[in-house]
Amino acid sequence: MSQPFRSADIRQAFIDYFISKQHTAVPSSSLIPHNDPTLLFTNAGMNQFKETFLGMETRDYTRAVTSQKCVRAGGKHNDLDNVGYTARHHTFFEMLGNFSFGDYFKQAGIAYIWEFLTSKDWLAIDKDRLYVTIYETDDEAFDIWHTEIGIPAERIIRIGDNKGAPYASDNFWTMGDTGPCGPCTEVFYDHGPEIEGGLPGTPEEDGDRFIEIWNCVFMQFNRQKDGTMLPLPAPSVDTGMGLERISAIMQGVHSNYEIDLFVHLMDAAADILGIANEQQASLNVIADHIRAVAFLIADGVLPSNEGRGYVLRRIIRRAVRHGNKLGAESDFFYKMVAPLVAEMGDAYPELKDKQSQIENAIQKEEAQFAKTLAQGLRLLASELEDLQDGDTLSGAAAFKLYDTYGFPLDLTADITRERGILINEDEFDEHMQAQRDRARDAGKFDVDYSSVIQVDTPTEFIGYEQLTEDNVTLLAVYQNGEATEALNEGMEGVVVLDRTPFYAEGGGQVGELGEIRTATGVFEVQDTKKSGQAIIHHGIVTMGEISAKQSAEAQVLSDIRSASAKNHSATHLLHAALRQVLGHDVTQKGSLVSSDVLRFDFSYDKPVTDTEIMQIERLVNEQIQANVQACIEHMPIDDAMNKGAVALFGEKYGDDVRVLTMGTEQVVDGQRQPFSIELCGGLHVERTGDIGIFKITSEAGIAAGIRRIEAVTGMNAVKYLQQGDQQLSELAAQLKVKRPNIAARVQTMADKQRELEKQLERLQQKMASAQAANLLDDVQNIADVPVLISTLSGIDGKSIRTLMDDIKSKLPDSVIVLIGDKDGQLALAASVAKSVTGRIKAGDIIRHLAGELGGKGGGKPDYAQGGAPKPDNSAAIIGSLPAWLESQLG
Repeated sequence: MSQPFRSADIRQAFIDYFISKQHTAVPSSSLIPHNDPTLLFTNAGMNQFKETFLGMETRDYTRAVTSQKCVRAGGKHNDLDNVGYTARHHTFFEMLGNFSFGDYFKQAGIAYIWEFLTSKDWLAIDKDRLYVTIYETDDEAFDIWHTEIGIPAERIIRIGDNKGAPYASDNFWTMGDTGPCGPCTEVFYDHGPEIEGGLPGTPEEDGDRFIEIWNCVFMQFNRQKDGTMLPLPAPSVDTGMGLERISAIMQGVHSNYEIDLFVHLMDAAADILGIANEQQASLNVIADHIRAVAFLIADGVLPSNEGRGYVLRRIIRRAVRHGNKLGAESDFFYKMVAPLVAEMGDAYPELKDKQSQIENAIQKEEAQFAKTLAQGLRLLASELEDLQDGDTLSGAAAFKLYDTYGFPLDLTADITRERGILINEDEFDEHMQAQRDRARDAGKFDVDYSSVIQVDTPTEFIGYEQLTEDNVTLLAVYQNGEATEALNEGMEGVVVLDRTPFYAEGGGQVGELGEIRTATGVFEVQDTKKSGQAIIHHGIVTMGEISAKQSAEAQVLSDIRSASAKNHSATHLLHAALRQVLGHDVTQKGSLVSSDVLRFDFSYDKPVTDTEIMQIERLVNEQIQANVQACIEHMPIDDAMNKGAVALFGEKYGDDVRVLTMGTEQVVDGQRQPFSIELCGGLHVERTGDIGIFKITSEAGIAAGIRRIEAVTGMNAVKYLQQGDQQLSELAAQLKVKRPNIAARVQTMADKQRELEKQLERLQQKMASAQAANLLDDVQNIADVPVLISTLSGIDGKSIRTLMDDIKSKLPDSVIVLIGDKDGQLALAASVAKSVTGRIKAGDIIRHLAGELGGKGGGKPDYAQGGAPKPDNSAAIIGSLPAWLESQLG
């Protein structure tokens, strides 16, 4: 091929090369790891093949090639703070990878690397610029590189255990503390002597001269918790080459930010901001961050205050701040989506399909950040109010601004510098390190893969057609994760069958319950799950003993199955109804289907109104009343997509899929389509009428842009409606009205209560004013300052504030402390005249008094307030306040 220069050409060349070597091209998986709560984001090409390497999953191919989208901006792998200031750090990057699952190993793996990099038919990189590293003891890899490939021995570098423990090496790759691992070989490109830096393994290796471009891992071990290395079922190959790095080499530039993809994005950002592209670091940040942000939103993440949503929010706000540094005065970041779609939309169609959703989510977050920025500035002003020239702002306060409001330390420093105030940077760094440690722990792969039950023989699922099977075989029995011959009465364990009617947890539907009976005992199934290709039954022996290799009868609880199927089918109808009522941008974000209730999470950025809830319920129940046959078909996934089937983004689907069609036909965009058509492997009713009735019980927000609906069906819905009916009857009896008049009577009572509360408030204010007339007699002189300290019975905090304003007008240049005592609670308020704040501050008074009383409070130098529960010794504490004030004023 001719030498590629565009990043898109290089991506396609890589895929084409490995297709020519009998590899199957596999699409990039979602950035949200499938069924893997231990990993924050997909951060490597092998993530989607993890179970394949472990032998827990089989595929239709033994060789694969991918261009995997990855994010490293949270958890264990976090490059966020470096982006924009180095040549090669990114939050989002593309990892080109080829994989062998028990097919070829070291010899072919190395040969493929060398041919693609150096052959004139492919990249044609100068061989003399390439160096390789191997694990220190991997003589086989050395011989292949030296003898077969022909690399001089001096350009093959052995790297031993350089990270302080056995197998802890730059050239020994592990997925986590346990799991697949093995030695690796890496290829480095020499940018030339004009660039500083030394060879890998030398003290100067962190320089930019020698850059790693390809890592090839020879997966051959499964590390146990005790460090033991057990052989994998089949030695495999896992490789990765960063598209951005290889593009920089092919385009003759040193920095990733100088490649075509980034130059175009940076030009677009400069144009949007109305500035020239002079390779500003802030333009690097904006160009990098729009990729991570857009792909994360396309994969279903929305800004929030926790987990993945929090990382997304930080990335957006960091980009916005860098735009502000370049002069942006209004929302701009969302305008970067269109240039990104132009660059990457052909390779990743989800960007085109969801462009408007991505733009809306970013613009909404930009607007929210503008408000948060103002709040942060007010907080900083409050923190600085008591500080003078030469004072130091605490690191804790600076970190709060950074963590809560997105203020980086340099922005806080810019503001404090103008006032001559320093920042305790050491304390700030301590807080930052603590946050990194928490994030690293939260994102760490800590699953013990050696304890996962692995069964070589797959289980045949027969539950679609039947609830019972009287001739199954116990393939294996486990206790505490270890295979055993038998389980006795009272023992908990796991049973694996050759065939089973029990549905394993998946697609939001919980695992089924029931019994497994042998000639010698009964095993109560309390949950059913998948482990690779096997279905495993968790439970307890309730009678006798069960043993491996026994024949058995397996029986699912029919009433539980029936109720679960109704809820699962209703979930599909609900999804379709939501899209009709709220718009087709609504997408499923999660679900739970049990026999009692269904729960459905979906993307929507505002509460669903009561009118919309009624409309959704009506649409679902219309489909139930239509009593249409549910149709299940098996077909190639491309055919299913062309038919209009809805797939859950991020779910794993094979080449052939199970398609569920339900409901009457509808006209959509001029074409007739069934009410609901989705990919699903779960259990369902035969006809929509079998659901009986559908009733929504709650709707609420669970995260930014994510709503949750809970509902019931069948007899559970009947029970729910009957309970509501009974409650209405009881309420009507208590109010002594007919049921249609309940709402009007409640409104009348609420109006009356509000009027009574207003009357009470007016009376309290009159009482406070009446007491105020006598309070001036209690003024005392402390250190030449008029001081009034008074406790007022039956007065709440609101009345205290009104009273304070009245007294302040009569007592200038004074200190006033008022304590309201009502219902066992103390309301505290302090006012200090501005002429006195140089000697004592209201915030200090309230913090002292509230602290002594077991409460909290604070405020500004001239006014502060707080509260506390009333302790038994409150009178003594308040009585000691004059002495404390004298010590402060004196």
